Amino acid sequence: DMIYNMRFNIKLLSQRLTECTQHLMNLPQFNNLPIGYFGASTGAASALISASVLHNKISAVVSRGGRPDLAMGHLADVKAPTLLIVGGHDFEVMLLNRGAMERLPGIKQLKIIKGATHLFEEPGTLEQVAELSGDWFEQYLTRKITPKGLVKMK
Repeated sequence: DMIYNMRFNIKLLSQRLTECTQHLMNLPQFNNLPIGYFGASTGAASALISASVLHNKISAVVSRGGRPDLAMGHLADVKAPTLLIVGGHDFEVMLLNRGAMERLPGIKQLKIIKGATHLFEEPGTLEQVAELSGDWFEQYLTRKITPKGLVKMK
């Protein structure tokens, strides 16, 4: 099925995400808001590539069971704090994420969810993903607008 296989067209997905993000940033109601990406599996590669293209305009990235190997040539340009979440029983993807950790230059963290497989179908594992992701986004996306512009909340 051609539509199903589009998930592997990382270049196209990354280009679309980048263009969509740029469009949102040009809208007055969004241009001062911090932006975060959440990508799962191959979508995480697109999120990382788009973050590398948009540099400091992306404030945080979370990858769940991601395939950062599909973005390997772009990882050195990712400026956004990046959280990689992998299932403890997703051995191949865990190795790929460990390799990505070596290439990501800035703030980064690898969290392994014990007992989880690639799709995090085990009881309680998606809840752990949601909690880790929420904490990451709260830390790196929480801003307040002051008369002088955006400042990081403590």
